[in-house]
Amino acid sequence: QVQLVESGGGLVQAGGSLRLSCAASGSIFSITFMGWHRQAPGKQRELVAAITSGGSTNYADSVKGRFTISRDNAKNTVYLQMNSLKPEDTGVYYCTVIQSPYPYWGQGTQVTVSS
Repeated sequence: QVQLVESGGGLVQAGGSLRLSCAASGSIFSITFMGWHRQAPGKQRELVAAITSGGSTNYADSVKGRFTISRDNAKNTVYLQMNSLKPEDTGVYYCTVIQSPYPYWGQGTQVTVSS
């Protein structure tokens, strides 16, 4: 089993920044995928950013140029630096990791961007 603990959410004004962190612990031997999903009120959960063990990244079009995902393999931690935040970035952000063949989800952290 892998446990995920997220931190860094909160309330910020439009144009501001937040940094999310997600630390994995437990029976870790080979995490291949780490990412962040978000779910806005009334909308489906969507993948925001992802990073592989080799460092390849992928972003949703809506956050390209504003969000940066990174990971510290030694600490089994993934980060999401969010800049130039917009009200439409509001939602619950979930950390996701895959340790084949299972996905694991964090409990979610609320991000609220006020206009």
